[in-house]
Amino acid sequence: MDLYKLTAHELIGLISEDKINSGQIMESLRQRINSVDQKLKAYVRLDDSGLSSPEPPAQSRQSILKGIPVSIKDNICTQGYNTECCSKILGGFKPPYDASVIRKLKDAGARLLYAKTNMDEFAFGSSTENSYFGPTHNPWDCGHVPGGSSGGSAAAVAADEAILALGSDTGGSIRQPASFCGVVGLKPTYGRVSRYGLIAFASSLDQIGPITKDVTDSAILMKVISGYDPHDSTSINKEVPDYTKSLGMAIKGLKIAIPKEYFVEGLDAEVKQAVREALEKLRNLGATVKEVSLPHTEYAVPVYYIIATAEASSNLARFDGVQYGYRSVQESLIDMYKKTRQEGFGEEAKRRIILGTFALSHGYYDAYYLRALKVRTLIKQDFDHVFKEYDCIITPTSPTPAFKIGERKDEPLKMYLSDIYTISVNLAGIPAISVPCGFSKGGMPIGLQIMAGPFAEEMIFRVAHTYEQNTDWNKRKPKL
Repeated sequence: MDLYKLTAHELIGLISEDKINSGQIMESLRQRINSVDQKLKAYVRLDDSGLSSPEPPAQSRQSILKGIPVSIKDNICTQGYNTECCSKILGGFKPPYDASVIRKLKDAGARLLYAKTNMDEFAFGSSTENSYFGPTHNPWDCGHVPGGSSGGSAAAVAADEAILALGSDTGGSIRQPASFCGVVGLKPTYGRVSRYGLIAFASSLDQIGPITKDVTDSAILMKVISGYDPHDSTSINKEVPDYTKSLGMAIKGLKIAIPKEYFVEGLDAEVKQAVREALEKLRNLGATVKEVSLPHTEYAVPVYYIIATAEASSNLARFDGVQYGYRSVQESLIDMYKKTRQEGFGEEAKRRIILGTFALSHGYYDAYYLRALKVRTLIKQDFDHVFKEYDCIITPTSPTPAFKIGERKDEPLKMYLSDIYTISVNLAGIPAISVPCGFSKGGMPIGLQIMAGPFAEEMIFRVAHTYEQNTDWNKRKPKL
């Protein structure tokens, strides 16, 4: 039996029956990674030492994850192990503490792969082409991108190089790569999962979330990583439900909203067809599907790229070569600052720092940043209004299937539009999931995005699981 092919809940069942142990899972996964990752580059700093972790303590083997391996994105701090955001400027940085989600995973009995998953530098990108370590390749076609910025995590899960994985989502960085790679990716409600130990991109938008092989695994992992954390001032002190209890609940009578602004020019015909067929499936299962309007949708992309770059400019100011990471040796302190940042940051990071600094500069703050915050409120109110009457909103995850590597590298505006359907979720602070709903004629996966109101992850899991159980898209695997 190839253990690496199984889901976490299947492996947990086998461990509970004493048919396998955690060590066997780790060895199976290690062999799989060594077999295929040279082609995919889903992991960075890959060696056998990164593919091992201590056996969980005896008491932890009775915990939720029972020794199941979890792969971690390179922007989530792991004590004593490199966390570099796939950037030269953080080269060699070993955090002196674990992120809160890492602590929770360990407490739940998980085993960590310290070969971190690849990502766009500082999560700046939609293709995982902006990594200092080079691009990750989509396991369905190595000539295509896996999406970004959590492309390494999504590609690893799709290629069975990971059982479970964590990513981060600032404007779609979990859901879009999940869509491109044909796996399940959840962006939780803002404040549901602690950001303590996540190296910040845009602090009012960032969220850590699961990338998994199916919806059941997503619900299990979400239960583990959720909850109040006093170390994070944005963490919400709200009871965490058992999300697995939402699985298997019928959707008959649920009201699903379809925003007309998401089905306009620019949406790929094959994506549109796949989503329409998914909606028809849900309608046949008893849900009511009606068209609604989210009138401020057209402003989401410009609002996002003002707020996100402004916050990135502020957050990345700390990386100057003084305390950690890369340092350019120069005769004067000012020259050291300048050269370190010039040499340490990649082109996309520099672009976003410059954009954000401009938006926050004297004379432009009110015209750009403050106005963007006001429009963000209008976008959130659009969602609030719809959720008063509807249980969830369904849209495509991305306007296109995965594009070719290099196709949009020199066209940043075109690249930014890859996240046009996911950005609004982060601006509004609501949860959303991407689940597979079809394939293009070229064999690339297509994702369905399901959104719900704040802290309504249970509703998302209910709808996503029902759809998944009545289709077979998630059972298809890339041939490697």
